[in-house]
Amino acid sequence: MARRSGPSRRQQPVRPLPLQQRVETGPDGYEYVVLPIAGSRAVKVYRCPGCDHEIRCGIAHVVVWSADFGEAAGDDRRHWHTPCWTNRATRSPTRKWS
Repeated sequence: MARRSGPSRRQQPVRPLPLQQRVETGPDGYEYVVLPIAGSRAVKVYRCPGCDHEIRCGIAHVVVWSADFGEAAGDDRRHWHTPCWTNRATRSPTRKWS
């Protein structure tokens, strides 16, 4: 069996966030990774936890997850309308994050 060359996945340095991602501190004091999604890349329907309306295909929006989870957020990522995410401090979500 041939050995892999280079460091294992666990030993590799942490990659910097891509330019379009940013980290925001929310009104709750937690940090969130925010990834803008262009309308041309939005190919699935999601439900916004801020307004409980659909985010339809072709609509630009943001994907948000806790910075504590890093890239392994998986099921903890939420798709928000951009204005709903921006104004989340002045209104309560209609759905709880589970």
